[in-house]
Amino acid sequence: MDRLSASTRSALMSRVKQADTAPEMHVRRLLHRNGLRFRLHRRDLPGTPDIVLPSRRTVIFVHGCFWHRHQRCSRASTPTTNSERWRLKFERNVARDGEACAALHELGWTVLIVWECELKNEAELENRLRDRLGLADS
Repeated sequence: MDRLSASTRSALMSRVKQADTAPEMHVRRLLHRNGLRFRLHRRDLPGTPDIVLPSRRTVIFVHGCFWHRHQRCSRASTPTTNSERWRLKFERNVARDGEACAALHELGWTVLIVWECELKNEAELENRLRDRLGLADS
């Protein structure tokens, strides 16, 4: 049983940001520092990617480990209250992510996923992105 009333829970969940989150801003600063320019949240692309690099035909999704179920990550815990509802929600999120990635691949886009927990080691994340995006070492 949830400790909060349905209206209180709804108000709390409505404040969860979908765009311009702290992890997303972190990745954007990292890309900008490496001389990359990009577009944000292109609604004309499947899944409305967080970051779009049109010149490289690459999109980046910055996923929260909790909401998108990062495997083997401690942040991907499941709440104990109303666990069946959460399980269904998480399954829908993961399925929607997979459909968006497949559709983007079908359209010829490269899809990169950055997980929230990867931001803990910025140097490693930057190296991975530089490698995947074909950037020269600075």
